Amino acid sequence: MTTIPRSFDPTAYKTATTAQWEAAADSWNSWGPTIERWLGPATDVMLDLAGIASGARVLDVAAGAGGQTLAAAGRVGPSGAVLATDISPAILHHAEHAAAAAGLPNVLTRVMDAEDIDVEPETYDAVISRVGLIYCPDQQAALRGMRAALRPGGRVAGIVYSTPDRNGFFAIPVSVIRRRAELPPPLPGQPGPFSLGGEDVLAAAMRTAGFRDVEVCVVPAPLRLPSAAECVRFERESFGALHQMLAGLDAGAQDDAWAEIGRELARFEGSDGFVGECELVVAAGTR
Repeated sequence: MTTIPRSFDPTAYKTATTAQWEAAADSWNSWGPTIERWLGPATDVMLDLAGIASGARVLDVAAGAGGQTLAAAGRVGPSGAVLATDISPAILHHAEHAAAAAGLPNVLTRVMDAEDIDVEPETYDAVISRVGLIYCPDQQAALRGMRAALRPGGRVAGIVYSTPDRNGFFAIPVSVIRRRAELPPPLPGQPGPFSLGGEDVLAAAMRTAGFRDVEVCVVPAPLRLPSAAECVRFERESFGALHQMLAGLDAGAQDDAWAEIGRELARFEGSDGFVGECELVVAAGTR
């Protein structure tokens, strides 16, 4: 699952991923309220499964703009602490600013590769990661780093997308772009939105990394917006994975792809506006 084929260049992939998140950081942050409404229920499940409570020390891996960071900081209170890490300095800046604006001095940030977690071993009560592990070329390296950061008995918890057929809001754009850009299907072990979505895949990855007492929760997470056009705007502005896939097309061809995506996503429009199909998997384990 995490062995990357020779034809896949993980270094180039991570370089491109970092650049895309640097470019999309402001947009992703500006969509923060929408993101928290969408991912909030699954985030609560993740924090529950991680056992995050008052006084805990929490490591947030691939923290992004920090929505889940702030939620964790609220739970640990002033006697606890949260370290938010991400490979993108620009997006992590937003997490730092949000924590300061919320009056949360117990939040620190540090630029860090999820596959090379550089913290003092056995110092955290919990490690969390919200839709970040899926984009690691070496998911086992990331999970082993998370385990090393935990004290004995500490908990890891993460959120990933389930399978493409249950995530139409994202799978449709991926499919349209892959066809128009003439991209091959993802290789076995290659990172991407649905790389950990199959039945028991995330749980098995955690067990392989040495975690025990692994438990899994499936959370329906429909993306609710006024219209399909608004979903296109959201994804076009802030979804780095889609921008990576589109990079080989010229501007006109990219516009055509987005137009087709909008037509396809219109199937999720109804009397309540746009309700995009999305299902998340939350898994947790103990060191």
